[in-house]
Parts: sequence; C-alpha cells; structure tokens
Amino acid sequence: MPGLFISFEGIDGSGKSTQARLLAETLRAKGEDVVLTREPGGSPGAEEIRALVLEGDPDRWSAETELLLFTAARRDHLERLIIPALAEGKIVITDRFADSSRIYQGTRSGDKRAQVDALHELMIGREPDLTFLIDMDPDLGHARAKGRGGTEERFEDFGAELQHKMRAGFLALAEDFSDRFRVVDGTRSIEAVARDVAQMAHCELKARR
Repeated sequence: MPGLFISFEGIDGSGKSTQARLLAETLRAKGEDVVLTREPGGSPGAEEIRALVLEGDPDRWSAETELLLFTAARRDHLERLIIPALAEGKIVITDRFADSSRIYQGTRSGDKRAQVDALHELMIGREPDLTFLIDMDPDLGHARAKGRGGTEERFEDFGAELQHKMRAGFLALAEDFSDRFRVVDGTRSIEAVARDVAQMAHCELKARR
C-alpha cells in the first residue's frame, strides 16, 4: 500500500489522542493528505460497537467477549476506512489499533495474548507502519482520565492497578515490535511531546520517499 499507517498507543489519560490530533494538524499544514481516526470506531458500524465496550459497568463483558467486539469493530474500520485511504496514498493516523487489544483484552483477565494474536492474524492481518507509545505514569494517567468526567470510563473504572499493568504491557510490546514502535515521554509539556512526535514522523516519511 502506498500510504502510511500510524497508530498512537498508551494507557488511559496518557495524552495520545491529543498527540494524534496534533500530528494530523502538523502534517496537513505541510500539505499531506491525512485521515485522523480512532478505535474502537472510525466507521459507522464500529462507532456503534464503541458505545457497547466503553460505557457501562466494568464487568459488563468478559475479556473474551470484549475481544470479539473489538475485532468486529476493527475489521469494519479496516475495510471501510483504513484500507481505502491507504490505497489512495493517504496518511492514516489512528488513536489505538490492535496493540490495545493485545494489552487490554490480552492481559486484563489472565494471559489471553495467544488468542488475541490468532484472531488478529485471521481477521485483521495488518500492523501499523509506525506506532507512537505515549508513556505516562499510571497514577497520573488514571487521575487525568477520571478527571475528564465523560461517559466512556468503563476501563478507567477498573482502577489505577489496571493502568500499571497496562503500562508494563505496552513497554514490553514496544520491545517486541521495536522496528515500528517509538516510545515518547508523555510527562512533558504537550508542545514538547508534539515536537518529538512530528520529528520522528517526518523522518519516517523521508525514509519511505
């Protein structure tokens, strides 16, 4: 595919959504054709599933059921938005992708990473070209996330302990996929993080062109 697929990952409250938006704005200002999207969501069907998995009681779904719902949303997102945009040579920036399932559904309730990877290979079969992990202290990230006061707080309601577990998982994942992961210190100012992200994205684009 001629386009570039970029994902942002991190624990809740890490600032990854802000950084995804800022990178999209920076690249558009340079004349790039950018599609900014998110998971779960990004397509009408996937947005409907988003409400199911991010709202309500923390114990609403088992980890296995969550995995199936997230995969269904991701497949629809991939078919209807990501693949067509990449085929047109666009830069696709997504707030979360399959790495979030590897961590949240793969480790939240026991070790289900093998199930996550098997389902991903069967139904998705696509990794981002570049992944930014916005690293954040879990206690700070959890406080930020809960302070937003929104309705999509199902995972935040599991507590800060889950965020500690998720952060360790993301850092381990960054080592497993070191060819595409870039770990960025998210505790700094928004502007400082954005500058580093933009520079690394520019280097990736330059290398591919």
